[in-house]
Amino acid sequence: MIEKDFVTEGLKRTRIDEYLEKELERAGYGGMEIQVTPLGTMVVVYAERPGMVIGRGGKTVRNITQNLKNNYELENPQVEVKEVDVPELNPKIMAHKIAAMLQRGMHFRRVAYTALRRIMGAGAQGVEVTISGKIRGSRSACAKFIDGYIKKCGEPSTRFVREGFATVQLKPGVLGIYVRIMPPGTVLPDKVDIIMPTVEESPSETLVESTEEEESPAPDVEVAEETVSDEIEDEISEETEDNLEDIEEEPETKKVKETVEAEAKKAKESVKAETKKAKESVEAETKKVKESVEAETKKVKESVEAEEKKGPEIKFKKFKTADLVKPAKETKENSQ
Repeated sequence: MIEKDFVTEGLKRTRIDEYLEKELERAGYGGMEIQVTPLGTMVVVYAERPGMVIGRGGKTVRNITQNLKNNYELENPQVEVKEVDVPELNPKIMAHKIAAMLQRGMHFRRVAYTALRRIMGAGAQGVEVTISGKIRGSRSACAKFIDGYIKKCGEPSTRFVREGFATVQLKPGVLGIYVRIMPPGTVLPDKVDIIMPTVEESPSETLVESTEEEESPAPDVEVAEETVSDEIEDEISEETEDNLEDIEEEPETKKVKETVEAEAKKAKESVKAETKKAKESVEAETKKVKESVEAETKKVKESVEAEEKKGPEIKFKKFKTADLVKPAKETKENSQ
C-alpha cells in the first residue's frame, strides 16, 4: 500500500510538470517544486522570465491554479513564481534553447558546442549534451558532447547532477535532447583534503637544551692590569688620529664640491645656449624655405596667367589675317 502511494504521488508530480512545461514554454520554464503544508499545497515554479508566468494582472497564474485544482486534485493550490538566477546552469532551460535553435535550422554540432561553451562559461564543473534521432540521414543516431568532469554512475550521479529533457519536431522526424549539468561548488564524497602536519618541539628537547647551556663553563676573563691600560691608550691614540684626519679633509672636500657645482652650472649654461642657437637656426631656415616656396608659387601663377591671356589673342590674329584674305580674293576673281 505504501509503495502504491509513492507511485501515485510520483505520477501526479510528473503530470503537473508536463502540464507546466507545455503552458510556460515561452517563459523559459526551469522546473517546479511541490511543498505540502497544513494550509494547502505550495507549487514553486522556476522560470527565466517570471513576468510571462504571472501575466497581465495575474491572469495566467489564476488560470494555472484553477487547472491544478480541478484537473490534478490539489487541495488549495498556491503558485509561487521564482526567477532563475543563472539560466545557463538550468538543464531544462538549456534543453529547450537547444530545441529552439534546431527548430530554426541550425546544424546540431554547432548548436551543441555553443551550448557547452555557454554552460561551462557560467562556471559548471561538467556538461553532457546528447542529441538523438534522425540527425544525419534516414537512420536514427545519437551524438554525445561532453566537457568538463561529470559523474555517470552511482549515488553522486543522481544526487549532484541535474538533468533536463526536450523534444523537437523536424522534417526527418522527432529529435530528443538530453542535458546533464554538474553545478559549481559540488563536493564529491571521494574528495580528500591533505592537511600538512605542524612540527612542535617537545618539552623534553627544550629541557635538554637548557641544561646544556647551563653546564657550559664560562670563559676565563683574567687579564693583567698593564695589558688593559696599554690597549686603552692605543685606542685613544687611534681615535684622535682619525679625528685629526677628518678635520684636515673637511676643507678639501668643500673645495671639490664647489668646483663640481661650478662645472655643472657651466655645462648647463652651455647646453642652454646651444639649444637656443639651434632653435634660432632652424627657425631662420624654415622662414627662408617658406619665402622661397611662396616666391616660386607666385612666379608659376604669373606665368600661367600670362599664357592664358596670350593664347586666345594669337588664335584670333591668325584667323583674322591669314584665313580671311584668301577667300575674298577668290570671290573677286570668280566674279570677273
